[in-house]
Amino acid sequence: MAVLSADKVIASLRGAFAREVGRAALLRTAAEKIRAAGPPYTSVYLYMLQQDELILEAFAGRDTEHTRIPVGQGVCGTAVATGVDQNVPDVRAVENYIACNSWTRSELVVLIRRGDTILGQIDVDSDQPDPFTVEEAAEVRRVADALGVLL
Repeated sequence: MAVLSADKVIASLRGAFAREVGRAALLRTAAEKIRAAGPPYTSVYLYMLQQDELILEAFAGRDTEHTRIPVGQGVCGTAVATGVDQNVPDVRAVENYIACNSWTRSELVVLIRRGDTILGQIDVDSDQPDPFTVEEAAEVRRVADALGVLL
């Protein structure tokens, strides 16, 4: 069973959307609610695609100096460049990894799409090695799909 309950996060997002809170608040809500699931969700970053760069628009957890990531750079940029979600069990094994902090051991990046268009991504860092099961990735995917509709 997954740690994250996408249903709870999506319900919060729909409630925020109904209150017309705006994009920034929707993204912040997603980051906070995903991180609130607890371990393995150490930090959650929502990057949105602008031309050929990912821009950090919301996060919950540790600060990062990586507020802009070029497409193709690191795990986040690779996800956009390839159009494929990334589940990295050990970030130390990735040659072009961009470390948000030295404690991160694994990373899950799920693209936010509207149809075939990539809008951005949910980037989850964990201090635990290899914690993101197929079920966890599917729950984050459901949140990303909801954001693709609501944004």
